[in-house]
Amino acid sequence: MPETDPPPIRSLSLLIVDDHEVVRQGLVAMFERRPGFHVVAEAGTVAEAVEAARRFRPDLVVMDVRLPDGSGVEACREIRAELPDTKVVMLTSYPDEEAVMSAIIAGASGYLLKQVRARDLVAALEAVARGESLLDPAVTGRVLERVRRIATADQPDELAQLTGQEQKILLLVAEGKTNKEIAAEIFLSDKTVKNYVSSILGKLNLERRAQAAAYMAKVRDPGRGS
Repeated sequence: MPETDPPPIRSLSLLIVDDHEVVRQGLVAMFERRPGFHVVAEAGTVAEAVEAARRFRPDLVVMDVRLPDGSGVEACREIRAELPDTKVVMLTSYPDEEAVMSAIIAGASGYLLKQVRARDLVAALEAVARGESLLDPAVTGRVLERVRRIATADQPDELAQLTGQEQKILLLVAEGKTNKEIAAEIFLSDKTVKNYVSSILGKLNLERRAQAAAYMAKVRDPGRGS
């Protein structure tokens, strides 16, 4: 039988968030030249980003981490809480491992540095739209090593309360995996994984998943300053 081309991917709507107008305009111009993307809104602050996301309900948000009225991580957390189908990719100049950790826990699907090539950024957003999660290679190693320390020996008392399965799930969450992806990897149902995540939050004395970002940012990095 003759091979058939895969069905075309529908156009992905984008919200671009960056406090530098030149950067925003550059991103908008780049994506508007690419088939399969359509920029529906721009924003330069956390407040504008959340409002634009509510109004336009984009498929993807490209978000700077540092914004004048707060953190892009805060905006990501709020957007994901209200619009769980909207994916957020952090795009920043800073390979800050604490920001990466906070962004992942807040629900970001990717964390990329602005040095990324245009074609690689486009490919990354297409991957995120397919349900994949991405970390820039410049930050992946350090972040995962930190999470492994947290999930094994070098952990505060609260984290020591987690079972082996909970520690494994915490590591997978920190790698950017969704509950569905975690369920597939460890052969559990989505509901069971959700229950595990609730248990983890309970043991860490957190009421909501979003609060985990602030908690993780406070975890001491044993390697810092040594």
